[in-house]
Order: sequence, then C-alpha cells, then structure tokens
Amino acid sequence: MSRSLRVTRKGSLRVILAIILAGLLTACGVRELPNTALVRKAIAMQVSQTQQEISQQLRLEAPKVEVDRVQIKTRSPLTIQNLTAYRIEGTYDFTLKLRDRKVAQKDNPFEVYLQRQSEGKTWRLAQPQKESGWVTKLVE
Repeated sequence: MSRSLRVTRKGSLRVILAIILAGLLTACGVRELPNTALVRKAIAMQVSQTQQEISQQLRLEAPKVEVDRVQIKTRSPLTIQNLTAYRIEGTYDFTLKLRDRKVAQKDNPFEVYLQRQSEGKTWRLAQPQKESGWVTKLVE
C-alpha cells in the first residue's frame, strides 16, 4: 500500500512540475521563429527595392520579382531597437519578369534581419543604415 502511495506522490509531483514549467514558458513568451514563407517575402521586398532603385536610375520600368526555393541555413537571435530579431542567412532562387523576357538566377546568397513586433502578431524587415541605426518595414 505504501508503494502505490509513493507512485501517486511522484505522479502528482510530475503534474505540478509540468504545470509550473508550462506557466513559466508562457510567461517568458515562447518565441516563434520566422518561417520560410516569411523569409521569402522579406527577400522579395529587398530584391524589389534594389530593382526599383536600379530601374529609377536607368529610367526603366521595374521588373516583377518572384522568389523561389528559399533554403535557410542559419537563424541567429539578436535585439534590434529593444525587440527580438533574427539574422537569417541562406540561399534562394529568383526570376525577374521583364517586358519581353524572364531572367532567372539560382542559389543566390541572402541575409535578412527580421524583427518581431512587441505584440507578437507581425514581423518587420530591418535594414541597417550607416548613420541612423535601423530602418524597419512591415513584411506583408
């Protein structure tokens, strides 16, 4: 009888510890990592921005950009403007759709910085600036 009582105490102790651990994890705010779809959107934003700048300088129509086959190699946590962020590196393929043709490139290296907003619902693409720190844009 005393043996079954010990098992019950051990089982109860495990349940209590599991509840405490779950509470601590919730209180600490378990962070969601940026997924591949989000990273793909961030890369597309960066590539589109670069293409628009080049097109403006050359006075050409900006091509449409399609980003494919994103392969994430590293996700390194850091803090940007007092918010959790990640430096993400890897490779991707992309296609530029020009008026009369398509240009594709494979295995392009990338580096993006994604910042989690304080409410935890959205991510922002963070871009380092030489003089002003960081500029962030909502990833849609």
